[in-house]
Amino acid sequence: QTQLVESGGGSVEAGGSLRLSCAASQDTASTYCMAWFRQAPGKEREGVAYITSGGSTSYLNSVKGRFTISRSDAKRSLYLQMNSLKPEDTGMYYCAAGRGDYCNFSTHRYSAWGQGTQVTVSS
Repeated sequence: QTQLVESGGGSVEAGGSLRLSCAASQDTASTYCMAWFRQAPGKEREGVAYITSGGSTSYLNSVKGRFTISRSDAKRSLYLQMNSLKPEDTGMYYCAAGRGDYCNFSTHRYSAWGQGTQVTVSS
């Protein structure tokens, strides 16, 4: 079972930037969809961005143009560059991985999850 550990969360003012990282315990190259989800208090977990093993990406509409997902299979790592942050981006951000190359934003698609890293954006 792949283990995932996120880092890079923190508190920033609106308009600021953060870069999240996720380290995987085993090789994810060419076998995994990888994604970032987030969950705000009292709300359901939602998909923010995913990336296929081939490098194709998809984003939640509200983060398009502000967030960029990337992966380095050589480093067993997933990243999320977040720019122009807004208070509504506040939440716990989770890294997720799932075998196969058909990716989507369903939580059921992903079998491995990190513990999360908190992102807080103040106005």
